[in-house]
Amino acid sequence: MKPIFLQYPACSTCQKAKKWLTENNIEYTNRLIVENNPTVEELKAWIPLSGLPVKKFFNTSGVVYKELSLKDKLPSMSEEEQIALLATNGKLVKRPLIVTDAFVLVGFHPAEWEKLK
Repeated sequence: MKPIFLQYPACSTCQKAKKWLTENNIEYTNRLIVENNPTVEELKAWIPLSGLPVKKFFNTSGVVYKELSLKDKLPSMSEEEQIALLATNGKLVKRPLIVTDAFVLVGFHPAEWEKLK
């Protein structure tokens, strides 16, 4: 399976990640995160593959995150509630995301993305 690249075209970090994928000749399936946001089922599968806690999947610098005052609300929410919230809006999800059968990468960190080669 080709990696799935979840991104938001207007995001400069996503643009850098896409350029990196192209320069490294890595084929991927493109998915626009706002138009086709992750589902609860996908997130429940991806979070363990990332090795990260659920809170690392939140786009903490995003407008929606700030509008909803999630910095104050997330600590009192269960993991189930956090995942359900993430699945409601692609702009809440940290991007870009790379999803493979073996691992999930959150955000663009070129050294981590070397795993794709």
